[in-house]
Amino acid sequence: MAIRPDPDSPIFATKGRGAPQNLTPLRFNLAERQADGEWLDDRAAIDGHAAPVRTTVTVERARTIISRNSSPDLGFDRSINAYRGCEHGCVYCFARPTHAYHDLSPGLDFESRLFAKPDAAKLLRGELAKPDYRCAPMAMGTNTDPYQPIERDWRITREVLEVLAETRHPVIITTKSARVCDDIDLLAEMAAQNLVGVAISVTSLDPVVARTLEPRACTPARRLDAIRRLAERGIPVGVNVAPVIPAITDHEIEHIMERAAEMGARAASYIPVRLPHEVAPLFRAWLDAHYPDRAEKVMHIINDLRGGRDNDPGFGTRMRGR
Repeated sequence: MAIRPDPDSPIFATKGRGAPQNLTPLRFNLAERQADGEWLDDRAAIDGHAAPVRTTVTVERARTIISRNSSPDLGFDRSINAYRGCEHGCVYCFARPTHAYHDLSPGLDFESRLFAKPDAAKLLRGELAKPDYRCAPMAMGTNTDPYQPIERDWRITREVLEVLAETRHPVIITTKSARVCDDIDLLAEMAAQNLVGVAISVTSLDPVVARTLEPRACTPARRLDAIRRLAERGIPVGVNVAPVIPAITDHEIEHIMERAAEMGARAASYIPVRLPHEVAPLFRAWLDAHYPDRAEKVMHIINDLRGGRDNDPGFGTRMRGR
């Protein structure tokens, strides 16, 4: 795949961010992005780290809010994403390439140049009211996390859940944030009507590993506590051990499941790390920055899982590996 590193973005471990750099994807014939002239552009590094990257949020006036899919690998055919981009900054996020459609980098742009859809609840109400709408579980958190940090101020996820609760519409939530407990009152009401299920993603129990993988997500301990709090309120909750990264987190699978079960998780699932499009070079750069001692080994195992490639997009194997 043709990828051009941003010449103004050196490969450093950027403090508080997941991607080591920005990349200019060539899949859409985009021009190389230029520095915007601010003083941060000329500031190469501070204490061995790249210059700080600030978060911006742009309002997106979407025309529809329900996304449809026909993938045989997924247990749902519709989803809602209240935000584009995700400030959690998970370096492995398979949603990163979607930012390229907006002429933005799947690297640092994805986790710092965010889009919010404040009309989401209004749009949802209209789409559910259409005469030909047929009810089936709605998924949230399949592309970007509905409880990423900006949800604290925007509360779009909360508004969407209020509409789903009012219309008695089932929903499945996936998140790696304890902020899901901010809506525990609403989720408990929906659980009493068998309308909701929550999956908490736990990649590692090691806070140091988690901080480099998912720099702006809450700690593993807080995620486990969120499982406990949800379970105590009767909300069906499971743990998603995802992604599993060979030679870095794979040895923790049993420990994560054991701790999650102790907290009240009713189910568990996993997904091997996926590296589509621009995610692969970003992940390789991340390995070089944080795990140079085993970078080659990690990629060798991933290639073995993916039929000799960095990524396998095939239905039936992309979520499980070979």
